[in-house]
Amino acid sequence: MATDTIVNKVAATGIIAFDLMMYEPSIEVVGFDLKPLLYMEMIIKEKEFRTAVAQVDFSCYRDKAVAVYCSVDAIIPQWVYMVIADKLYSETTVFKFCTPDALKLELWESNVQQADTADYHNQKVVVRANPEVPPSLYMVASKKLKPLVKSLLYGEIGMPKVIFK
Repeated sequence: MATDTIVNKVAATGIIAFDLMMYEPSIEVVGFDLKPLLYMEMIIKEKEFRTAVAQVDFSCYRDKAVAVYCSVDAIIPQWVYMVIADKLYSETTVFKFCTPDALKLELWESNVQQADTADYHNQKVVVRANPEVPPSLYMVASKKLKPLVKSLLYGEIGMPKVIFK
């Protein structure tokens, strides 16, 4: 009677996974809309603006990444951004003029670019497919891994799509 040996064909491929979800920012990204600070939600009047800023509780932004934006089409003088930056500075070190989605993507891309890739050197690497990962991150991962890896693949270890060998 012969004994059947179970062989893990996926493990035998020698392919290792690079999961972009591992680099998703852990910091909460929130938005700060300038619209409520505008006079009649349309223009900046310095006195009213400074009064409105003084009433904002900036402590709610502590330890968060803050995307500063304006949801209405208004002409905003540059000094306004400096005033907001001054208030956010004591609460968080991550703030930028952009949308919350853009800030999250920027932080995510930065995490991928700073990733330790020593384990991937001269290996067959699959970048895991995930519909939650923005397309630009696949480009960032490709740029980071191409000079290091023997083969770059996309998808899952068991059924990868070859990008290059």
